[in-house]
Amino acid sequence: MPRFSVVIPCFNAEATIADTIESLLAQTEQDWEALIIDDGSSDDTRLIAASMAGIDLRFRLMKNDGVGPSAARNMALAEADGEIIAFLDADDTWHPEKLAMLDAFFEEETADACFGRVTLSDGRTLGTLSGPYEGTLTLEVLFAENPVCTMSNLAIRLESFLSSGGFNAEITHNADLEWLVRLIGDGAKVVGIDAPLVTYRSSPSGLSSDVEGMKAGRAMALISAARYGFRSSAESEAAYLRRLAARALRLGLSGCATSPAGWFSNSLRGTRILAAALLAAVLPRQLRNVLFSR
Repeated sequence: MPRFSVVIPCFNAEATIADTIESLLAQTEQDWEALIIDDGSSDDTRLIAASMAGIDLRFRLMKNDGVGPSAARNMALAEADGEIIAFLDADDTWHPEKLAMLDAFFEEETADACFGRVTLSDGRTLGTLSGPYEGTLTLEVLFAENPVCTMSNLAIRLESFLSSGGFNAEITHNADLEWLVRLIGDGAKVVGIDAPLVTYRSSPSGLSSDVEGMKAGRAMALISAARYGFRSSAESEAAYLRRLAARALRLGLSGCATSPAGWFSNSLRGTRILAAALLAAVLPRQLRNVLFSR
């Protein structure tokens, strides 16, 4: 039995999947298996994954017929052999010492799951590092700031993942949030580690770029939270909306870089939004937080 089962769902990720797999191969802790689950890609994702994984028996290339990342991750419920499930999305990368730090954590702690800090990236340059969160994650903190940030940052004991029942495959956006709500609501202990472990790539075409979809998924997570007697506070909702605003502005910069001609096809609107994104990027963090929480 391997120490870790690494679950890598992928869909049309030919531009990033090689970097993702290389970050796994570069881990200082090598006691792992990897489930690469292609979700019906129409590009060369599967070919790239197969060529990289074909020489290493620790990889298993699987197929999920285009029903979404939640269903792909749920395949680990039946297929994973490792003691610990560690999720890795096909557009993110891990720091080389991630699995070694997780190994030490789970050896010393009784927690069900853990997460670290995340470095943001636009695919070309590294951005800010998420703040530290030490201690046990609560529903209130989850809804206000969600320090987990990305599933690539979450590792969980196999028995705890099995007990959770997996992800709700009917939720496209924020399914990870809804799953974390049920996990914590049912009594699992999820703990933060004060160490950068993941580089998260933001993309204008990624699921997290769909602001309205993210809000709808959050509404589903709030329904699940209500079953545990939790109601999100006005302060938590303001903090969440601030994060959406910041994400939208970051995507503005990426969108302009993708196609300046397309961005300025409406010159007035393009100029105003780009100016706002550039201004937000240079504002002091404290002032930016004050502005975005109102």
